[in-house]
Amino acid sequence: QVRLVESGGGLVQAGGSLRLSCAASGRTFSSYNMGWFRQAPGKEREFVAAISWNGVSTYAADSMKGRFTISRDNSKNTLYLQMNTLKPEDTAVYYCGGDLTIDGLGRRECHYWGQGTQVTVSS
Repeated sequence: QVRLVESGGGLVQAGGSLRLSCAASGRTFSSYNMGWFRQAPGKEREFVAAISWNGVSTYAADSMKGRFTISRDNSKNTLYLQMNTLKPEDTAVYYCGGDLTIDGLGRRECHYWGQGTQVTVSS
């Protein structure tokens, strides 16, 4: 129903910035709550940030508040994650998720996923 393709990852030094993009195909992108997640080797997937379908409401995990900003441009079917003041601990594969929901246990999940883009922060 929807395809998501992330881009913008790469290698950056600590303190630097990157902007990730997630290009979505499909006619209903603007109807979905969207999110960014990340996963480092040997670790579980971690929630990064979420945005409502119309872009009015946003939320970021505590460790990323003030550094990461999620946004979207529905006219371009694109989701963004601006990452500033990057730290080595931010190194992970970052995934774009579509149709974000919260289950009865408070766990965030998405029905659609991109392939991920690697972000590596060197010290």
